[in-house]
Amino acid sequence: MKETFDIEGMTCAACSARVQKAASGVDGVACANVNLLKNSMELDYDGAPETAAAVVEAIEKSGYGARRRAPRTSGTRAAEPAERPGAAAERAITEKRNQLVVSAIFSVPLFYVAMGPMFGWPQPPALAGEQGMMAAALTQLLLCAPILVANRHYFVTGFRTLAHRAPNMDSLIALGSAASAVWSVAQLYRMALGYGSGDLAAVHAAAHNLYFDSAGMILTLITLGKYFEARAKGRTTDAITALMDLAPKTATVLRDGSEVVVPVEDVAVGERVVVRAGEAVPVDGVVVEGSAAVDESAITGESVPAEKGVGARVTGATVSTSGWFVMEARAVGDDTTLAGIIRLVDEATSSKAPIERTADRIAGVFVPVVIAIAAVTLVAWTVVAGDFATALTHAISILVISCPCALGLATPTAIMVGTGRGAANGILIKSAEALETACRVDAVVLDKTGTVTAGSPVVTDVRLASGVGEKDLARVAGALERKSEHPLAAAVCAYVDERHPGADAPARVADFAQVPGGGLSATVDGVPALAGNARLMAVHGVRLEELAGSAEALAAEGKTALFFSLDGRALGMVAVADPVKPTSAAAVSRLRAMGVRTVLLTGDQEATAAAVARKVGVDEVIAGVLPAQKEEKVRELQRSGHVVAMVGDGINDAPALARADVGVAIGAGTDVAIGSADVVLMHSDPADVATAMELSRATMRNIRQNLFWALFYNAICIPVAAGALSPWGVTLNPMIGAAAMGFSSVFVVTNALRLRTWKPAKPQSAPAPADVHIESARKDTAMTRTLNVTGMMCQHCVAHVTKALEGVAGVSSVSVSLEDGTATVEAAEDVTDEVLVAAVVDAGYEAEVA
Repeated sequence: MKETFDIEGMTCAACSARVQKAASGVDGVACANVNLLKNSMELDYDGAPETAAAVVEAIEKSGYGARRRAPRTSGTRAAEPAERPGAAAERAITEKRNQLVVSAIFSVPLFYVAMGPMFGWPQPPALAGEQGMMAAALTQLLLCAPILVANRHYFVTGFRTLAHRAPNMDSLIALGSAASAVWSVAQLYRMALGYGSGDLAAVHAAAHNLYFDSAGMILTLITLGKYFEARAKGRTTDAITALMDLAPKTATVLRDGSEVVVPVEDVAVGERVVVRAGEAVPVDGVVVEGSAAVDESAITGESVPAEKGVGARVTGATVSTSGWFVMEARAVGDDTTLAGIIRLVDEATSSKAPIERTADRIAGVFVPVVIAIAAVTLVAWTVVAGDFATALTHAISILVISCPCALGLATPTAIMVGTGRGAANGILIKSAEALETACRVDAVVLDKTGTVTAGSPVVTDVRLASGVGEKDLARVAGALERKSEHPLAAAVCAYVDERHPGADAPARVADFAQVPGGGLSATVDGVPALAGNARLMAVHGVRLEELAGSAEALAAEGKTALFFSLDGRALGMVAVADPVKPTSAAAVSRLRAMGVRTVLLTGDQEATAAAVARKVGVDEVIAGVLPAQKEEKVRELQRSGHVVAMVGDGINDAPALARADVGVAIGAGTDVAIGSADVVLMHSDPADVATAMELSRATMRNIRQNLFWALFYNAICIPVAAGALSPWGVTLNPMIGAAAMGFSSVFVVTNALRLRTWKPAKPQSAPAPADVHIESARKDTAMTRTLNVTGMMCQHCVAHVTKALEGVAGVSSVSVSLEDGTATVEAAEDVTDEVLVAAVVDAGYEAEVA
């Protein structure tokens, strides 16, 4: 069971590492992922309430707070709206701003009083000269005290975690600031004792060793950095916030015969909802009355509004641009499509990339090491220089300049912005690990149908016989095919309706019959008519002449030719095929430019696969594969050293999607495929495969920049703060160290925010495809059987028979011939002839063993 916990008190990577270690150590916990940026933890555990309570207790013992987040609900009524992702960030910004205002009000005069004499600035008479030294010291104490109080959380959290032997960034700040303040109070007593004993030299020495300004300015400058950091971090959730803003706040519901406007959370499954032009669809459902044009670009990326009539599914957050309809709510609350998208993005930003775990291990020991370095520096400088004040200055500088926070923010900020940019471009990345792995992909396996091609047949070519008009062909073709339930019939009818609407309306069709293995026969307005393949035309004495040559050329392109005749004379030929998507060739071209090998994997025959391959320009084609063989091909590529991404949309692609290093599902595909994938392309555009890889590479480049800065900053600044350059007169004031520490985190977050401006590369025109290697996945086996199949009329029939036989357990290869009307099956010995025949019959055809 997975559950989200809100964590309180975390300020740096050491905190998140400590919380994760505490939670992971509880019995019953399988995995804990702590997100510093979101102050949350994703816990995978056995689901027992006792385990959850033990996790909370373990975290609290570590010095932090933990609270179980209310679980998502689903069912008949929508859940209460979740808190906006930016709400916590807004509270953090307000809190830091208030602290900063109070700190700045007292820090400015504190700095003036403490540093003014050094810079020759005029001082108030009561604070100037020897007679004003004590008054100036007391003034510094009074100005410093409100700053310490306003920023007390650094001390509370810092010393608490120190007491639990889990020091964090607040511990470093608390130690540095407290040491400055305590040392200054001690010097204040020295001054009082000096005045009492008349030892003005001791008073002067103590006055020059006051560090109230350091104590106050350290806190002020760090708070200034934290304020800018909070503002920058707040912008990392913009993508999720934008998604949540798509959801409408109210819905018009029919109750007791009247329209009632209610909050969208009150809509229940089964209720009728009214949607007018210009309104957003509040929940997912089905149209039961009326019709409208609906803009679905927010979900699918399709800019042209889709026509929705009775029975059509509508998705929440889409917008009705015209018309009116009543819908029945089918999914509400967290069950809607939009909620699922938001949940995927949120879960991705909560997961950890492998590179982040390395940073966490470093952060886990960083703070104790820094404290140890500061202690050694204090002792060493005291012994070498004999001046405790100088030694303390170096130790405090080390404590306040060290920044584990930058190390902890380096990865999650970039991951959050990167996944947000992906969501904005219709690419849902399910985990940070998938985002990191995608940048290393060097081989992409593409399923053909529905991925590279549209997935539904359309008319691609029309050839007319001599002396025949297109409208005459359309009249007969429409009249015959409207009676047929064949998949190609719908494509022909769609062509007729688009090019010559109503052309076949007056035609009277009689004596309609399906010719097994041939096509259709009927009379149109009393005249004999035929529709089908060349064999049917030959049987009835119809001469095709030049149409036959055109058919052969189109067949080489993977298209199915349908001939039409009237009264024994050929009218023409219509070619039907599953068309290649417009962006497929450009997508393959972009992948090749990125150095990625592309492989087209399909269960279709070699001729069809080769035709598609020539159009898109893939490097390799493997035709005639079974679902299990797709997974085997992915495994084979991995064994040869490739990092493989598999792109598919069907149930048969699920094993290969799961096997691949990165599984990419087309958004229009099946739920099984989407569930098996690591990345979902909501726009169902193959070009988004290259876009996802470009985004991954940009994000990982940003993460490496952040990690380099975090490590480089500490590697340089800590030795300088320790006094390594003191022999050359270079020392570091604690105030400068505090400012550097605060702004190092700001730098990391700001660098991650640069990803907000990232855009996919512009598609380039696809070059001429290279020579394509084509092979068949069919293997020789011990048993080969041949079946005579009747009823097949086109390549789609061939595909149906092939699929039916491939579904029989033990079948390793199927080869179906439309011309011969046979199916050659290679199967294990225990597969009986009766089982094979039954599979073909169940698919709607007749079969017998040859």
